[in-house]
Amino acid sequence: MTDKQRVKEEIERLREALLYHSRKYYVEDNPEISDYEYDSMLRSLEQLEREYPEYQSPLSPTVRVGGAVSKGFETVTHTVKMESLQNAFSDDEIRDFDESVRKTGEPTYVVEYKIDGLSVSLEYRDGQFVRGSTRGDGEVGEDITQNLKTIRAIPLVLTEKPSYLEVRGEVFMPRESFERLNVIREEAGEPLFANPRNAAAGSLRQLDSRVTASRNLSIFVFNIQQLEGVALSTHYEALCYLKRLGFRTITEWEPTGDIEAVLRRIHEIGEQRFALPYDIDGAVVKVNEFALREELGSTSKFPKWATAFKFPPEVKPTRILDITVNVGRTGVLTPQAVLEPVRLAGTTVSAATLHNRDFIADKDIRIGDTVLVRKAGEIIPEVLEVELAKRTGEERPFVMPERCPSCGEPVWSDPEEAAVRCTNGACPAQLVRSVVHFASRDAMDIDGLGPAIVEQLVDRGLVKSVADLYSLDAEELLTLERMGKKSAENLLAALERSKKNDLSRLLFGFGIRHIGQKAGKLLAARFRTLDGIRAATAEELESVDEIGAIMAESVVAYFSHPQTIKMIEKLTAAGVNLESTETVLDTRFAGQTFVLTGTLPTMTRAQATQLIESFGGKTAGSVSKKTSYVLAGEDAGSKLKKANELGIPVIDEAALKKMTEE
Repeated sequence: MTDKQRVKEEIERLREALLYHSRKYYVEDNPEISDYEYDSMLRSLEQLEREYPEYQSPLSPTVRVGGAVSKGFETVTHTVKMESLQNAFSDDEIRDFDESVRKTGEPTYVVEYKIDGLSVSLEYRDGQFVRGSTRGDGEVGEDITQNLKTIRAIPLVLTEKPSYLEVRGEVFMPRESFERLNVIREEAGEPLFANPRNAAAGSLRQLDSRVTASRNLSIFVFNIQQLEGVALSTHYEALCYLKRLGFRTITEWEPTGDIEAVLRRIHEIGEQRFALPYDIDGAVVKVNEFALREELGSTSKFPKWATAFKFPPEVKPTRILDITVNVGRTGVLTPQAVLEPVRLAGTTVSAATLHNRDFIADKDIRIGDTVLVRKAGEIIPEVLEVELAKRTGEERPFVMPERCPSCGEPVWSDPEEAAVRCTNGACPAQLVRSVVHFASRDAMDIDGLGPAIVEQLVDRGLVKSVADLYSLDAEELLTLERMGKKSAENLLAALERSKKNDLSRLLFGFGIRHIGQKAGKLLAARFRTLDGIRAATAEELESVDEIGAIMAESVVAYFSHPQTIKMIEKLTAAGVNLESTETVLDTRFAGQTFVLTGTLPTMTRAQATQLIESFGGKTAGSVSKKTSYVLAGEDAGSKLKKANELGIPVIDEAALKKMTEE
């Protein structure tokens, strides 16, 4: 046997072992080896595949870590429609459903958890995973195969090999993973996900599959959409078959024809839901017999053989012990209720956001009040109302502080908003999040400058504003925990590269209130230099298309602050670019708005947008009477239809290129 043959056999052995142990851990919840042993095997396989690329496979367990960056998602037309379910909210509605079914035949029912996630289709040929897609509108979804491959509970190779199989499942994010993700996002100053379902949906639609891989998603498969070569007569039989193939399914409850037993099971699930490690928002009742399902059929929207019982959110009383104030990245002071601990939706809740001063005033919330609380989206605790009948007279009204609780500087009350803000840019509570935002990918893109490093830099007094980043040296960086020589060199190189970024990135990185990426680009394109923007009056700023009065005033206020002026002086001394480097070739598209839809033959949307902007035009996300052109590619959707209805000119990629070449 040659060396290459031995390598090939070792690669195949490792793949088989990893697929087996992945199924034992993620599907059967019965691991046979430690995480360390699994990771060691995976690293060995990754190394062999790098050294011998001719043996790489799209079904290798190494695809679980992601790595492919997509330009966009292709559309997928579902051969079998992925229908939604009609909802029931009471026992009587379930009994009505049963009566309706019995007009056609004698059913048995299967009751399943209604997982709160994102519905997907998985397709297999000869037992190998070939394609995965979102539900979309039920008839057309998006191809997210590479992202689905990163989910370890999805088998890449089945234990048996039906010629063709399409299954439907629900991708979800376990609660523990969701809470960990939101902690990371909060530290980075990024918006929090409202609930695990939103987090799962956002994770599945990432263009970079490595991001999806990092989110620890899972799946339950609950339906066979299409199957060739195997005959099945009931849904329960199908679930057992899917489990045998290596899918994660729910088969803990035997079918029954007794609708009262079905109701008892629904209420059992309702009592269990907060003890589960993942979110469910109801229970699904399905007719078990496939033949009866065929007779029952579907309405234009729903199958007549299934219904979903939706659970109401859990609401409990507790007492407000105190009201504290947190300071966010943008300086907003947010009041938070300190609660008498209460068990709610599966976890112990001891705090709830009170949003702002108007929220407190509208509900007349006082320290010492008994209030009703629930988890918004089953995750974020919120106060619903005060139980006024339980007031004793000892409750104390809450008043927002006049000075920032973090830095002691006076706060500013926005007369047009409910927000109270600290305007001190050097406020410690804002600094870490501000620096993390400054270093983020869409801002200055300083690779290696994550929240943990920023916290150490701020704690040690090495960084007191974002400008201080550019005075760091290797000696200072090497004093940080887990910072080796190579990491320090890479960070310094990333800082040096960031000095050449366009002015628009710098403006976004400053974190100026109301000024996002697009506004940063508009201001940079119009004024060309940071000095030009600083010298502009609010009226001059407002003259820029899409820059409103509030945005203009926010820019003027930011650049008039003494700490901002000092920071810019430091950035200038460090050699950071303060000019727009993006070239406008001419202004032939000035005043014109383009809307992009569909997939272009040779250009990505980002490339098309850059081309339009380089000739003075702008892009928008929706079609209106103000739209100048709709740039349409393959599989253009509702935007194309609306353009035709409004009589907006529709062009293709070739026409756009011709317009720029003339």
